[in-house]
Amino acid sequence: MRNIMIMNSKGGCGKTTLATNIATWFADDGARVALADYDPQGSTLDWLDARKQYEGIPLIEAIDASKASARPARGTDLLVMDAPAGTHGKAITDMLRRVDDLIIPVLPSPIDMRACSRFLQELLASSRISRHQTRLAIVANRVRDNTRIYHQLEEYLGHLEIPFVTHLRESQNYIRSAESGLGLFELAPSLVWQDVELWDPLFAWLNQR
Repeated sequence: MRNIMIMNSKGGCGKTTLATNIATWFADDGARVALADYDPQGSTLDWLDARKQYEGIPLIEAIDASKASARPARGTDLLVMDAPAGTHGKAITDMLRRVDDLIIPVLPSPIDMRACSRFLQELLASSRISRHQTRLAIVANRVRDNTRIYHQLEEYLGHLEIPFVTHLRESQNYIRSAESGLGLFELAPSLVWQDVELWDPLFAWLNQR
């Protein structure tokens, strides 16, 4: 079973958006997918509850990771984990113990960039990362193109020795996705095509493994 985790020590950076849409993309591609929610707010579990109203879309197993006994069903191909905010120190290494791919969403704001710098220092000290047992990539989230702050974020991320794989634009389609329980890729193509194409570099990176 492959494990993908979305993590950032700062809340509100879009971890759930990435987790739900990555899970949907792989499920739509035929994989047996479980989605684990570590966040006390339970946003991912709420999204999965909303998803139950539809017929004919791929099932994604809900894992309440606040329960120590919760495990994916046997035969699961992919586990996507929505990590909690505020993870630091040894807790980072503990959470990464079986993670194959780690994705860090970062918002284009000075506060988020400073928080990301501190978090990356802790993250790179983790043995899983230093031994290259867990791959690492960054995604810029809620971006408005051609703004000064986004160009500052691009410059900041460009100096890191970590793949900056793509940016996701600020879009009402993510709100529609969150409310409906559908992935971005399950909404009307004519509505979401501009957003969908921005995910291609991330899935290309994930499929390099």
